[in-house]
Amino acid sequence: MPNLLTQGVPQWAFLASEANDTRSRTQGVLAAAAGNNLKSGAVLGKITASGKYTLLAPTASDGSQTAAAILCWNTDASAADRRTVLIDRDAEVIDTLLIWPAGITDPQKAAALGQLAALGIKLRQGDPL
Repeated sequence: MPNLLTQGVPQWAFLASEANDTRSRTQGVLAAAAGNNLKSGAVLGKITASGKYTLLAPTASDGSQTAAAILCWNTDASAADRRTVLIDRDAEVIDTLLIWPAGITDPQKAAALGQLAALGIKLRQGDPL
């Protein structure tokens, strides 16, 4: 009997298109925090005081309540800050492949999508996989 391998969602699969060259991408630092082991496609907020990114936190008041970028690579910052690549402008992303914080409400998600749209990050429906 042949072995059957199951592959999860590939990294960067959330990205439908981006601007020429690397204009849609930036390097950023994912802030160290317990549980900050995030997957590609996670919607991030930017902490105002440090300029570091973390998983969107809609009820926070430190800047991370505003959607600012989407994580490109699986990144584990649970023990230390980690430099990584982010999409922060002019891109199209697949709605079903974005990763949201647990417990996010529909109004909070709608607000975050509006914040991403203001950065030129457009939501596309469907699943290309």
